[in-house]
Amino acid sequence: MPLVEYLQDGPLAVVTLSNAPANCYSYELNRELDEAILRARFDDSVHVIVLTGAGDRFFCAGADIAMLEAVTPRYKYQFCLHANETMLRLEHTPKLVVAALNGHTVGGGLEIAMAADLRVAWRRAGAGAKQILVGLPEVALGVLPGTGGTQRLTRLVGKSKAIELLTAGDNLSLDAALELGIVNRAIEADDVDAFQAAVRELARTFCPPHKASLAVGLIKRACQTGAEVGLEQGLALERELQQRLFQSADAREGIEAFTARRKPVFRGE
Repeated sequence: MPLVEYLQDGPLAVVTLSNAPANCYSYELNRELDEAILRARFDDSVHVIVLTGAGDRFFCAGADIAMLEAVTPRYKYQFCLHANETMLRLEHTPKLVVAALNGHTVGGGLEIAMAADLRVAWRRAGAGAKQILVGLPEVALGVLPGTGGTQRLTRLVGKSKAIELLTAGDNLSLDAALELGIVNRAIEADDVDAFQAAVRELARTFCPPHKASLAVGLIKRACQTGAEVGLEQGLALERELQQRLFQSADAREGIEAFTARRKPVFRGE
């Protein structure tokens, strides 16, 4: 059975972490995730990637602790290095990545989600419904988040707040994660299938004919890479990406539609 399932739904590549019971990741799972990212990247018919977990309990609960207990420190280092490379590949892919948080998103699971561009969480419907938790509790194991958690959380919430959250190691409520901007939005749904359908509907709004997906992807690249370099270098990157877009069919369509006062019909080209 695959540890990562890949399904194309029209313009969407739906990538599902599927390792019961908590969708924990191992080197083998990350190899499959790496391959799924590349598959979506090279497929011109895919405009947005939706990353989610199987079931209705966990998006991902992080690394397989039993595996980490059994392997050598050298293996653990190589494991973390490959996980870092896989998350960077996700960030570098010039297509929007939406993480659909279908359950608890903790430890390395949140680290994976933070490598996505948008994080959309399931808010369970009904008074008193138990909501998902979000957090990086690795300090309780005597370690730090080793798949980019210290770096991406700091970039999301700022240095002081990140240190506070990481050293406390508490899991956050959904509302707290929304308030801090760790989760972008929540979608209320009666069950996980309805939630997943709603996320796919949201993801399609970033696809042709509604949006120029090439522009969406390069906006992502400008922001992801530009945030890591100086202002002048970021502006240079922005200009180069803009020049690519000026040469695209969608830019011509967008400008012509604006001039003609009609709704543009984009093709992702």
